[in-house]
Amino acid sequence: MQTGMGRTGKLWGIEHWNVVPDIITSAKALGGGVMPIGAFMSTPKIWSVMNSNPFIHTSTTGGNPLACAAAIAAINVTLEENIVEQAAAKGEYFIKQLKEIAARHTGIYTYITGKGLLIGQHFVNDDVGYAVASGLFKRGVLISGTLNNSRVIRVEPPLVITRAEIDTILNRLEDTIQEIHATISVPTVVPSKVATSTIKAAEVNATAASAVA
Repeated sequence: MQTGMGRTGKLWGIEHWNVVPDIITSAKALGGGVMPIGAFMSTPKIWSVMNSNPFIHTSTTGGNPLACAAAIAAINVTLEENIVEQAAAKGEYFIKQLKEIAARHTGIYTYITGKGLLIGQHFVNDDVGYAVASGLFKRGVLISGTLNNSRVIRVEPPLVITRAEIDTILNRLEDTIQEIHATISVPTVVPSKVATSTIKAAEVNATAASAVA
């Protein structure tokens, strides 16, 4: 549903792994963002099973002409305007920039994942992820968690997003992170046992010196 129609930089997400599926289901982007529609696609062998029993796969609103017209238009635009290739190029740039941001803010991020314009920002904990999502929302950027998990925040912009719009999002993300650093306590790297022992020894020596003085 979310990995089809070019979002990952391939028409179907499975193409990244050269998988030949028995069944594909598609929806959401299939309607071009204006019409709800879903599709069930399979091989001739599997489809033939329904010849003897068509009730195996039914649909309440299947074949709706308006929805089908929207889907056909969405498919044509996706192919004719190279939307798939655009998503691949824009995603490569977006992910690279996000990884650089994550490398600068290790107390905020663990890592960045994604293909095309289906991107995941992985945070150190749920509170930080929620703070980033909330901060971006205040700045006019709407992103989403994964179900009820705010430790991983999805970035799924329209595939027609421009480079300038991506840069605007990145700038607002940097502003949000700076605000988080200033207002909440983010996790820090835990010192090693050797470092901890050295710190404690220094504290003991300082206390003893104060007592002598």
